[in-house]
Amino acid sequence: MTIHLAFDVYGTLVDPQGMADHLRDDCGERAAAVSRLWRQKQLEFSFRRGLMRDYADFGTCTRQALRTAMSSYGIDLARAREDKLMQAYLSLPAFADAGPVLKELAGEYPCFAFSNGTPEALEQVLGANDLLDHLDGLVSVDAVRSFKPDPAVYAYARRATGAFDQPLCLVSSNAWDVIGARAAGLMAIWVQRDLDQPFDDWELAPSAVIHGLQALPEVLEQFG
Repeated sequence: MTIHLAFDVYGTLVDPQGMADHLRDDCGERAAAVSRLWRQKQLEFSFRRGLMRDYADFGTCTRQALRTAMSSYGIDLARAREDKLMQAYLSLPAFADAGPVLKELAGEYPCFAFSNGTPEALEQVLGANDLLDHLDGLVSVDAVRSFKPDPAVYAYARRATGAFDQPLCLVSSNAWDVIGARAAGLMAIWVQRDLDQPFDDWELAPSAVIHGLQALPEVLEQFG
């Protein structure tokens, strides 16, 4: 039995809150709050589009979420500055544990990035952090024209990773993503990056909970 690993990208391998540093010139001391709202709206807009069957890629959701977050704080953003922030989003910083753990797992398990992002965006953000070489491939929802947690997206991930009748395990810091994967019949490990944040009150539980990716190899050995 070979466990295939599907790593969520935004929030698991790279940190969306890294945009707060880029927002300081625009938002001052409100930068962190605006960044959090930007991320919240980004996910909300993708959920809406999935439910409405009105697909636009994750970059579109991200740009619309940026505009909404800025407007919510009464901040005007010139188009040129908006474009610059969107470009910065393509080089979000990786979490410190991402590179070392992917390097350790490479060759031991088939490892894939599995994300709402487009293939082009994933290549850029993972390439900027030297993570691409440790992955066997990229799986983007763009091929399905929907978003997590649509069950069709997880079914596609099983095919795209070549798992088929082998176990496919999502690794994600997003509880809603873990729940979506579990509902679709996948294994799913929740990376609880914020120890003060409980898992969602839901009837589906993670296959395992870790507090950082450094604990992943040991957990996977236990699954073996």
